[in-house]
Amino acid sequence: MIESMFHLHLPIVEKILRPMIVYLCLIGFLRVFGKRELAQLNPFDLVVLLSLSNTVQNAMIGDDNSVSGGVIGALSLLTINWALTRVLYRLPKVNNALEGTETVLIRHGVVDWDAAKKEALTEIELRSVLHKQGFSDFSEVEKCVLEPNGNFYLEGIKSMSDDAQRAVMLEAIELLTREVREMRTELAAR
Repeated sequence: MIESMFHLHLPIVEKILRPMIVYLCLIGFLRVFGKRELAQLNPFDLVVLLSLSNTVQNAMIGDDNSVSGGVIGALSLLTINWALTRVLYRLPKVNNALEGTETVLIRHGVVDWDAAKKEALTEIELRSVLHKQGFSDFSEVEKCVLEPNGNFYLEGIKSMSDDAQRAVMLEAIELLTREVREMRTELAAR
């Protein structure tokens, strides 16, 4: 029993290379198929991801179901992920090229339907993103961006900046203060 649990059926180099190759291919495929795959999972996307993990499982482990093979495969995945993260951190231009660019979906309350179509986002999905961030309508959004990592960034339309609001309030307070002084002066004169 112990022998079958830990005996490797494939050469160790193959056990290391298989998960690394599949990992790099998956990263490339996700980049090609776009940010939408990372953005929000609808039921179809969830089925694809679950099926994808099952599909690539045999490519990663081969015919080996041993504990040792699983540990080596897991270590290989973690190692390639760690190494790729470090390389991309040190080479920001390569990282930007692999990561892609952001897509502006809403600007000044107006939806760019061509950009939404390019990212395969329906109106319902876009409204859902807005509602999750506390907005009820497109007109309330100054900017909505689908970032390369699949996250949405939303910025609401502000009628006035905080500094402008403070300035208006201070001006109103000063005006009221002057009026109160003038009224006190008039009352004192009577």
